[in-house]
Amino acid sequence: MIVAGCTVLACMSFYIIPKDHPMQTKDNTLSAKEKKEGWQLLFDGKTVNGWKPYNNKPSDGWEVVNGELHCKENNVQHRADLVTVDAYADFELSFDWKVGTGANSGVMYRVVESDQPAYVTGPEYQLIDDAGYKHKLEDAQKSGSDYAMHPPSVLAAKPAGEYNHTVILLKGSHVEHWLNGKKVVDFELWTPEWQALKEKSKWKDAAGYGMAKQGLIALQDHGGGIWFKNIKIRKLDK
Repeated sequence: MIVAGCTVLACMSFYIIPKDHPMQTKDNTLSAKEKKEGWQLLFDGKTVNGWKPYNNKPSDGWEVVNGELHCKENNVQHRADLVTVDAYADFELSFDWKVGTGANSGVMYRVVESDQPAYVTGPEYQLIDDAGYKHKLEDAQKSGSDYAMHPPSVLAAKPAGEYNHTVILLKGSHVEHWLNGKKVVDFELWTPEWQALKEKSKWKDAAGYGMAKQGLIALQDHGGGIWFKNIKIRKLDK
């Protein structure tokens, strides 16, 4: 095939991928453009620096292998969610994730450490094997949902074993969940509609659920089988 006087192969040989193009960006790093925009890495691909077990509980369920943060499926004696050391109010959170067959996890935000589990305090972006989970899933339990509250508008998750890209946008009361380039959830916290939905859900007796205006980000240990990489965040000005 000839394009503008040369073969496609020959033309392509002259194309130089820009430095900040995704194809040039290594996992768990920030491009110059991202640094300028105020992004910060939450996972360096080598350690769990900046993270700790929820409530400082004993935990041997997390490991870093080949640049991935992995929640182990087997040989775990003490399970605990992993939370950021720092608290965040308004932010854009971006990360890549994949689940094993039948696995279930989530990322919670504005989590407050208490005598209750993390999921009782902060809303959860659901991560799950939609097709292979062993129990029937309600719409608001599928990947990308605001777990048990707002179902995703479209099922956009890739099959188990393949990486997905997620963005969570949180500013004041406004929340957006994005999955693989599609906005799947969009809602406002604390409105009469949100309160009515909460009172009909499993959170009806959890007075503090979703009420904090800032808090920790939590990666859920729900039995393992979840991998994360490229976890990054930028704070949003009010």
